[in-house]
Amino acid sequence: MSALHWLNSEAFSAFGQHIIWSDMIGNTVGLIALALGWLRSVWTWPAQLLSGVVLVAANVSVQQAGSVGKQLIVVAVAVWGWQQWTRGRKQAQDGSIAVRFATWRERGYLLGGAALGTLAVGGLFTAFPSLSWSPWADAYIFAGTLVAMIAQARGMVEFWFAWLLVDLVGVPLNFHSGLAFSGLIYVVYGALVLWGMRDWWLRTRTPALEGATA
Repeated sequence: MSALHWLNSEAFSAFGQHIIWSDMIGNTVGLIALALGWLRSVWTWPAQLLSGVVLVAANVSVQQAGSVGKQLIVVAVAVWGWQQWTRGRKQAQDGSIAVRFATWRERGYLLGGAALGTLAVGGLFTAFPSLSWSPWADAYIFAGTLVAMIAQARGMVEFWFAWLLVDLVGVPLNFHSGLAFSGLIYVVYGALVLWGMRDWWLRTRTPALEGATA
């Protein structure tokens, strides 16, 4: 049995839902990555990279092209984000990553990028229906994930808001696609996102602890 075949085989069934290994493993690692992000640990990036690689297999199995693209973005941006945080350009005095709110101009760029990205990818999926059975939801997830990870790499509190907006569409889409574990774990993601958002928000109000940006 090949590794890909094993990853997309059934791990167990619960309440009429079939859980596959790639869905379970990838999202568990992703949950760990989100927790590490909350703690502002640089290890969040290799964890996100591994999660993205595994979840590519899960989304290929259900022909969810937008989510495959999302995970490829996760892999690519995880490498870039890892470099950004490792360089220590945003180090706080305690050795962790300093965080901040984006400027209004940066927020405009993030929102504009999300809107344009959704329109472009959604248009592509609509033109080629074989790529996705839910083109606009997939496009929204694709663009939202990219925006969230760029904001995280730059230490912006807004990254948590972006993830929350992605989850609002991702949860029902995953259940409908047959990736039940993704849908369930995203509920936990939601709680962790709110917790992380609060922590980062409070840290922006204590600059003495954060220190100057390097």
